[in-house]
Amino acid sequence: MRITHINLARGFRGGERQTALLIQYLAGQSIPQYLVCRTDSPLRQYLMDTPGLSFIAANHYLNGHFKHSQSTDLCHAHEAKGAYWAYIRHIFKKTPYLITRRVLNPLSQNRLTRSVYRRAKAVVALSSAVKERIEAYDPGLDQIRIIPSAKSNLPFDLENVAELKKQYQDKFIIGHIGALVNRDKGQHYLIEAARALRPEMADLYFLFLGEGKDRPVFQATAEGLDNIEFAGFKKNVGDYLAVMDLLILPSLKEGLGSIILDAMDYRVPVIASAVGGIPDVISHGQNGLLVPPADSQAIAEAIRALYADPEKRRTMADAGFQTARRYSADHIGKAYLDLYEELC
Repeated sequence: MRITHINLARGFRGGERQTALLIQYLAGQSIPQYLVCRTDSPLRQYLMDTPGLSFIAANHYLNGHFKHSQSTDLCHAHEAKGAYWAYIRHIFKKTPYLITRRVLNPLSQNRLTRSVYRRAKAVVALSSAVKERIEAYDPGLDQIRIIPSAKSNLPFDLENVAELKKQYQDKFIIGHIGALVNRDKGQHYLIEAARALRPEMADLYFLFLGEGKDRPVFQATAEGLDNIEFAGFKKNVGDYLAVMDLLILPSLKEGLGSIILDAMDYRVPVIASAVGGIPDVISHGQNGLLVPPADSQAIAEAIRALYADPEKRRTMADAGFQTARRYSADHIGKAYLDLYEELC
C-alpha cells in the first residue's frame, strides 16, 4: 500500500504537526509514502530524514501532478487546498482519496467544493462538532468518521526548564499557546481576566506563546499590566509547558484544541471554552474546567478556584494525563492505517 499525503499550507501549525506525526507513525510501519507540499513548507525540512518518504513539490493545487507519476493507492488531503489537489488527481488518475477536516470554518457553497467532498471515499472529522458541521453542509455524505488529533509528545530540555523556572520564580504561571487571532482563539477575554485578577493575586503571571495579526492590538490592550508577557513563537513549547501551573484556552471556535492534549501530557491543568470539539476531550470538573466562550469573568472565577485548591489541580492534572494517553500518535496512527486498509 502506497499513500500520498497532501498538505499545501505555508506555515507549521497544529494541522501540519498532525500530518507529520501520522507520516512518522506510518514510516515506522514501513508504509511507502509521498508528501505533496510547497517548496518552502516547514514540513519538508521537518520530515527530510523520514525513511520511505518522497516529496512532490506543489505551490498550488494545480501543480505537481505530472511530477507525481508513481503509482499510489490512496491520497490523503490534510487541509482545504490539499483536498482540491486530491480531487484533480482523482479526475485524471482515478486515485481514491480521503479528506481530514480539522476546522469549524464554513465550507464553500460552490459547486466545485461540493463535488470535492462528494467524491471523497471518506471524510475524517477531528471531533463530533466538526462532524456535525460537515453533515449540515451536505446531508448526503455518509462516509464521515471521527479520528481526533494526537498528542505531540513535545520534548523538553532540563537545562532550559531550569532557566525558565529561575526566570519565573515566585510566579504562578498561567499559559496560553496559540495563534494570536482573537476571532478564533479569544485571547482578549483572557487579557481582561488578567486585568481583573491583578489587584488580588500579585503572583499570577500570564504568558502568551505564539504570533498572529492581533498581537499589536493585544499589546495595546494589556498596556500597563505587569502580569502579562507576549513571548512570541517558540519552538521549545515543551520547556514552557514544564513550568506552567495552568493552561487557558479561551477559544471562540475550535476543531479540537490539540494543545490541550499536550498540556495534559505535561500534567498541566486546563481551563478551556466549551466550544467546538473541546468538550470531546474535557469532562468538566474531572480532567479540566469548561467555561462559556467570550466570558472573562468566568475565566477569572475558574482561575481563582484552581489557584486556591492545589489538591484539585493535582487530581485534575492526573486525570488529564490519563486522558492524553488515549490520544497517543500510535493510537491515532493505527486508526488511520485501519481506515486506509478499509478504503483500499
